[in-house]
Amino acid sequence: MKVPLVDLKIQHSLLKNEIIKSIENIIDTSEFLRGSTLGVFEKDFAKFCGANFCVGCSSGTTALELALRSLNLNHNDEVITVSNTFTATAESIVNVGLTPKFVDIDGNTFNMDVNKIESHISQKTKVILPVHLYGQPSDMKPIMEIAEKHNLIVVEDCAQAHGSEYDGKRVPISDVGCFSFYPAKNLGSFGDAGCIVTNNEKIASISTMLLDHGRGKNKKYEYNVVGFNYRMSDIQAAVLNVKLKFLEDFNKKRIENAKLYNDLLAELKDSVVVPFVAEYSKHVFYVYTIMVRNKKRDDLAEFLKQNEITTQIYYPIPLHLQPAYKNLGYKRGDFPVTEEVCQDILSMPMYPELTEEQIRFVVDKIKQFFNNQI
Repeated sequence: MKVPLVDLKIQHSLLKNEIIKSIENIIDTSEFLRGSTLGVFEKDFAKFCGANFCVGCSSGTTALELALRSLNLNHNDEVITVSNTFTATAESIVNVGLTPKFVDIDGNTFNMDVNKIESHISQKTKVILPVHLYGQPSDMKPIMEIAEKHNLIVVEDCAQAHGSEYDGKRVPISDVGCFSFYPAKNLGSFGDAGCIVTNNEKIASISTMLLDHGRGKNKKYEYNVVGFNYRMSDIQAAVLNVKLKFLEDFNKKRIENAKLYNDLLAELKDSVVVPFVAEYSKHVFYVYTIMVRNKKRDDLAEFLKQNEITTQIYYPIPLHLQPAYKNLGYKRGDFPVTEEVCQDILSMPMYPELTEEQIRFVVDKIKQFFNNQI
């Protein structure tokens, strides 16, 4: 049995007719950019998140960049974030002229260790940027308290956390969160797309201006600042409008799949650590990531590959050890929890349409692998 990491074809076949109809409406109206379809999505996604504003843009990466640019920070101001994340998190910080300052992660959630934040705050620190990794929110209450104490701004990387909740409230918890709608995400478009969700009208206004070449509101050829071409197309918004209606149901199925994995893997507790879910969290399982004990991760991944089960490592090399960030001066050993986690994590197939039969097959092969080790 072949079990892919993600299978978008199933979901798209189920929603195909409705998506085609939505795209055809764009063709009929020819509103391809900054049209009414995008406006509907921005309104509905803001409401879904319980926020006042949503600003659609070209990707999750540009959402982070626009959010940071809207804060009017100074060159080389510091942004505290984590190294255990996709490069876009730090890349966005660097590309707006700011400096990433990494902190270690919590060994259970793999998110920012809130106890390590204050020791990394300097006079140049202006932002804390937690990443809600794999679909689980960071511990936002202490992060917000630290930010208030030190007069810092919180910007959340919500790229993997659509519909995730912290103490019953959907992310973002702070005034601004950045989402990616990359196709494989819990809410995915048909290409690159992203958005900023915020309660801050100024951030929404500046971001909207910057993403459209610095254009003034309702001024076609009047530019207030030098901006960018970071617009989301209405075709992507059309796809998202359809999928948003099913997001809660999709997330529920992911959670159910994760529970089944957990139950079936329980007897392997000496070999496999299943995902930890914090009591404050509604984890929506963008990916289902286990920890493989005794340095058997790569061997297990190869065994599963031989049995036509696709796995992935999110992420094998933490950012502080990547060549791209060598100039920041970090070295191996600076963030021991991050480095240890990156050596042991392995993500299993996870998507809403994943069947019980497929999950049982995956777990049976994991059990077979460890039984062969005895």
